[in-house]
Amino acid sequence: MQHDEFQTQATLKRVAFALADAAGAAILPHFRATDLQAENKLDGGFDPVTVADRAGEEAMRAILATERPDDGILGEEFENKPSASGLTWVLDPIDGTRGFISGTPTWGVLIAVGDETGPKFGVIDQPYTRERFWGGFGAARWTGPGKDAAAVTRQTDSLDEAVIFTTFPEVGTSEDRAGFERVAAQCKLTRYGMDCYAYALLAAGQIDLVIEAGLNAYDIQAPIAVIEAAGGIVTDWQGNPAHNGGTALAAANPRIHALALELLNQS
Repeated sequence: MQHDEFQTQATLKRVAFALADAAGAAILPHFRATDLQAENKLDGGFDPVTVADRAGEEAMRAILATERPDDGILGEEFENKPSASGLTWVLDPIDGTRGFISGTPTWGVLIAVGDETGPKFGVIDQPYTRERFWGGFGAARWTGPGKDAAAVTRQTDSLDEAVIFTTFPEVGTSEDRAGFERVAAQCKLTRYGMDCYAYALLAAGQIDLVIEAGLNAYDIQAPIAVIEAAGGIVTDWQGNPAHNGGTALAAANPRIHALALELLNQS
């Protein structure tokens, strides 16, 4: 690796961690606050946003304006900023706002940086539990209270031994859900509603599969970077790149991914 490339990678990692720290500081005062109000962004459904979502993204954008002014920004809450450098930061200040407003600690701050081909480095940060999962540039780790370990995915090679997570039936169409249920029926254990925390658990070697639909780029780019650096694989339901959103099949290894992919595409 060239010195300049190493320096760039170190800088991107440092900035990503600074973004996570700033977002957490902005968001945590609102978590489990009894007066927190949620607005609904969706007609005919419920897609909440709070002052905490906006404060978290504003804090991250302020750092990027100083540290990486030429980079683009794709965020959930504010207008996209075009890139002049070829790199774009993909930000979701609170992935799992439904969980956030319900007081569950399974939401997280998602940060990714990459180009048009996808993310190069990503962070899944849970400031309340003080857990951080990161991956890219040839390494993946996670830290938490009393913990600092390599993030390595599992080697489960059969669905009947697999643990699968999803946000269904909360998201996706009835057809999407049917595809998920074909896979889940073959798995040992199915759990629901964990949002980005499910992807973090996959990267940390705790579970085997996450299957979702109806995603935006900011929902999936950070998980892709972390999981792939930990040894896993993330594609859409046709086996194609998933970094632009839509459907996602995240798997601990290629074997379990292939088995799930086959079931998802059965009619």
